[in-house]
Amino acid sequence: MKLVTIFLFLMFVPCLCLSQIKTGTFYDVEIGQKDTPKPIIIHLYTDWCAVCKIESFQLNKDKDLVKMINNNFYFINFEAEKTKDTIHFQGKEFSYLPNGNSGIHELALALSKNKKQPVYPLWIILDSNQKLIYYHEGEFKPEKMNQKLEEILKL
Repeated sequence: MKLVTIFLFLMFVPCLCLSQIKTGTFYDVEIGQKDTPKPIIIHLYTDWCAVCKIESFQLNKDKDLVKMINNNFYFINFEAEKTKDTIHFQGKEFSYLPNGNSGIHELALALSKNKKQPVYPLWIILDSNQKLIYYHEGEFKPEKMNQKLEEILKL
């Protein structure tokens, strides 16, 4: 019984410490934009990127930032090298491009300024009309993100 109690405690402690950003898909955002237009944050990452994992943890630790994102933005977490679904975005269709045992999604390449290999993590912020308003390659610290999102909300 003691072991079960310890296990349950360890499972629920992270839930109490971290907030959770509501994430959606490109399709979810497209539908949501029809009823409630909001700016869009697209976070491109890979599962092998250590900076991406640290950044995600730090971001979810900042409850005020998570609340601001959840209330004012659509958020898409996009795994650039594992997502294999065809995605319709901005009137175009994007597919996964396999390359032996790995590959990359065409949309990751289309969103990146480096068309051969995106830098991860990659942050793209679009206005409610899907026009680019901010592009950030590499780590995006919560303090800087908070400042940038506040600026965007004032536009």
